Amino acid sequence: MIPVILSGGSGSRLWPLSRKQYPKQFLALTGEQTLFQQTLLRLNFDGMQQAVLVANQDHRFIVQEQLDAVGIQAQAMLLEPFGRNTAPAVAIAAMQLLAEGRDELMLVLPADHVLRDQRAFQQALALATIAAEKGEMVLFGVPAERPETGYGYIRSKADVRLPDGISRVAEFVEKPNEDLARQYVESGDYFWNSGMFLFRASRFLEELKHHDVDIYDTCLLALERSKRDGIAVSIDSATFACCPDNSIDYAVMEKTERACVVPLSAGWNDVGSWSSIWEVHDKDQDGNVTKGDVVVQDSHNCLVHGNGKLVSVIGLDDVVVVETKDAMMIAHKDRVQDVKKLVNKLDADGRSETQNHCAVYRPWGSYDSVDMGGRFQVKHITVKPGAQLSLQMHHHRAEHWIVVSGTAQVTCDEKVFLLTENQSTYIPIASVHRLANPGKIPLEIIEVQSGSYLGEDDIERLDDVYGRAPQSATVHSIAR
Repeated sequence: MIPVILSGGSGSRLWPLSRKQYPKQFLALTGEQTLFQQTLLRLNFDGMQQAVLVANQDHRFIVQEQLDAVGIQAQAMLLEPFGRNTAPAVAIAAMQLLAEGRDELMLVLPADHVLRDQRAFQQALALATIAAEKGEMVLFGVPAERPETGYGYIRSKADVRLPDGISRVAEFVEKPNEDLARQYVESGDYFWNSGMFLFRASRFLEELKHHDVDIYDTCLLALERSKRDGIAVSIDSATFACCPDNSIDYAVMEKTERACVVPLSAGWNDVGSWSSIWEVHDKDQDGNVTKGDVVVQDSHNCLVHGNGKLVSVIGLDDVVVVETKDAMMIAHKDRVQDVKKLVNKLDADGRSETQNHCAVYRPWGSYDSVDMGGRFQVKHITVKPGAQLSLQMHHHRAEHWIVVSGTAQVTCDEKVFLLTENQSTYIPIASVHRLANPGKIPLEIIEVQSGSYLGEDDIERLDDVYGRAPQSATVHSIAR
């Protein structure tokens, strides 16, 4: 069995903690490991192969870092230039397997869900395997225990042709209002749609080709035109842009006659909103969940997440407060589903706060914006041991570098030299330069930029050990 982990989402409902360039699946929201790492670790049992990962091209190095941090290797990393929903993602994964002559069972899992009961998960998987081996298209359904309006529902019906404990999908239902959701729960015939599937690779492609041939043909061509670099497969952008945007549910599962439901009672939560985060955490005697430097007084059932500043809450009930360095979000728990609408508005207004945190992560390390004015910007840059930035130049800005900790190897035009703690250098406009860390500890520098334009797209990348594009005009996809 091959797990296919879908990790390309943006997690906009968990803004401002989740950002497009560092979304929720890569955050440690419910424990010491990130949601992505938790998903990988729960697959560590006999009979499960190394995972096939589907991720956004911009997240390639984040994915690799998180794999390395838990000592796990993937068998393939399929990198999408942009999202086209789950049906194309799974189609390309299945096509990649069949191209290698491997027609095995595919366990499709989102990278950002929580499962509390590992034993129950494995028992449900064993039952699902029986059906999938017979050609069924298995969906894991979570028994609807309360009238939840934020989930999609599945109505089931008995089918004597299926193994005991498995039911046939009778109907998919969109997110209902509260009255309908209550009726669904009372009937006992409905499950929450977990977004987890099990089927054989060839069976999925057979159904996809029959029900949505446009996705099938476009994905097949996109994979043929893709570039390979070790385990990484970069999906051809021009072809993939023509692919319809559709989910597994709409493209296949709602249309096939072989969809069935295996109950999953394993403490599942899709961690899709701030109210979900509140649900999965331990609470104090007043029902509050707090993280960071937080003081709560005369308040009940609140989630307060601090990230540096002291956050104090007085006399509030059922409120979510999330503070980050560059943004704060305050909402009633009943309205947290509307955070996505707020993010869409911020995007329409061109606000950068939806894209990146002040701290931006790169394959060589990270940088944090400390201060910014009309013609200057100050950054705190951290370079990992043995890592180096791209060889680059800027047309509109000069830079001053001051070493705070570690040793820096600096290339500036024809000169290559070392700087140690408390030493500094100046990089003039249009100079070809590179920063590297030849040492054994992280290199930290303060960079002061000055010039007429300080945008991250003023970088002409001349050489890069990480295989990134030489140049880009997209502000959010290129930085050092």
